[in-house]
Amino acid sequence: MSGPSVLFIGGSGIISAACVREAVEQGFDVTVLNRGETDKRPIPEAVTRLQADVSDRTALEGAIGDRRWDVVVDFVAFTPDQVQRDVEVFTGRTRQYVFISSASAYQTPATHLPITESTPLKNPFWQYSRDKIACEDLLVEAYREDDFPMTIIRPSHTYDETLVPFSGGWTVLGRMRAGKPVVVCGDGSSLWTITHARDFAVGFVGLLDRAEAIGEAFHITGDEAPTWDRIAHEFAAAAGVEDLEIVHVPSDAIDALDADWGASLLGDKANTSVFDNTKVQTLVPEFAQTTSIRQGAREIVAWFDADPSRQVTDERLDGLMDQLVERWRVR
Repeated sequence: MSGPSVLFIGGSGIISAACVREAVEQGFDVTVLNRGETDKRPIPEAVTRLQADVSDRTALEGAIGDRRWDVVVDFVAFTPDQVQRDVEVFTGRTRQYVFISSASAYQTPATHLPITESTPLKNPFWQYSRDKIACEDLLVEAYREDDFPMTIIRPSHTYDETLVPFSGGWTVLGRMRAGKPVVVCGDGSSLWTITHARDFAVGFVGLLDRAEAIGEAFHITGDEAPTWDRIAHEFAAAAGVEDLEIVHVPSDAIDALDADWGASLLGDKANTSVFDNTKVQTLVPEFAQTTSIRQGAREIVAWFDADPSRQVTDERLDGLMDQLVERWRVR
C-alpha cells in the first residue's frame, strides 16, 4: 500500500529538492512536475516525472490530465496571478494545496522578537515580499469563501551545499581566498537565522497530508541565529582563510549603488530575524536543527572545491564590492 500522493511543482530547487527526497524517504507517492531542464540536484528514481512549463496553463493542464493528489505543493508560484491559476486548476483535485511564501513577508523590520506566525505581514522595501503577501491574501480569501484547502509555508534563509549565503555567492569566497576584503551590511552584529534545506524538509514534509494544517500558516526555520560577522568568519575558516578583513557598509549605501542587492538587504537580510518555531514543532515534534552554519559552511566550500567550474566570479558585483571597500574601509 503506497503512502499519500503528493505533486511537487518545481522539485529541483534548493528547498524543493530536499523536500522531494524527504517525502520519498517518508513513503509518500511523489510526482514532480517541472520543465526538466536541470539535473543539478538529482530527483530520486522512485519519483514520477511530468514535464511542462507551468507558466503555460494549457501545458500544465495537459501534463496533469485528470490526475488527483492528496497534496499539491507549488514551489514556483511568486505572484497572485500564478496562485489564482493554481486555485482554479486544483480546486477539487487535492485535499491540501501548499504555497511557499517567505519569512521576508513578515513586518520588516519587526517591532518585536522572536517572530511568530501572528507577526503582521508588511514589507515596504522588497517587491518579492509584497508579491508573496498578496498571494497569501488571495489564498486566505479562497479558504474563507470557498473552503480551498490551503496551507502557507514561510521559509527564511534556507540553503544547501550549492548556495553561499552572501549576495554574489562564490564571488565572496573568491575574495576571501584572494585576500580581498568582504562587504558585510551594517555593523555585522544583526542576528540572522539560517536553515539547512535537509532540516527544513523534515518540518515541511511533516505538515503534508495533515488536516490540522489546513487554513494555517507556518514558518519553518532553524534555531541558530549567528551574526553576519560570524557567518563570514565561519566561511573564511571553512575556506582555509586565516586573516579575513571585513568592511562594514550601511545597507542604504549598498542600495544606492545596486538597487537589487539593496532591496534584498533592507527588505530582508539586514534586519535581525529570530523565529519561534513552536507552531510547527507542535505538529512535527521531530523537526529540529541538526546542521549548524559551521558544518554547512564546510559542505558548501567542499562542493565548490570539488569542481572548479563552479567557482564563477560575478565581475560586476566584485567591482561594486571594490568600490564599497574603497569608500567605507576604516584606515
